[in-house]
Amino acid sequence: SLMQRGRRIAFDVGSARIGVAICDPDGILATPLERIDRTGDELERVKSLLVDYEPVAIYVGLPISLEAKFTQSTFDALYFAEDVETMTTTRVRLVDERLSTKMAQANLHEAGRNTKNSRAVIDSASAVEILERALDVLKAGREAGKTVDAINESLS
Repeated sequence: SLMQRGRRIAFDVGSARIGVAICDPDGILATPLERIDRTGDELERVKSLLVDYEPVAIYVGLPISLEAKFTQSTFDALYFAEDVETMTTTRVRLVDERLSTKMAQANLHEAGRNTKNSRAVIDSASAVEILERALDVLKAGREAGKTVDAINESLS
């Protein structure tokens, strides 16, 4: 079945950092894992997470603007997904992520919750949401998101 046992991981790609969420092997609970600062070596960190957790599925949030347009952040997510696919045999799937989450996060940031711990939770909130959405779709018996190839074909 689509719900094979194993951990699933999700990434929310921002311009400055990447939020990461993970679920338990039974796919019940998605939890924030960490935030990765985009300082140029973020793919090394991603690779070590994939080695540590051996996820059976990898999801990347694909931010689509409210007008359903592709923006720079959409392409950032797509390029990240392509990079991740080069380092694993596990397929990466892109899950639509409307920008409302980003707004909610921005508001939380503005509220000045600046302790390191809550920052990590805020930065991973979108990743948790992406993973929860993917798990819901899987539980309904469908595969969540679209492959990198499918997205690229829709662009050409």
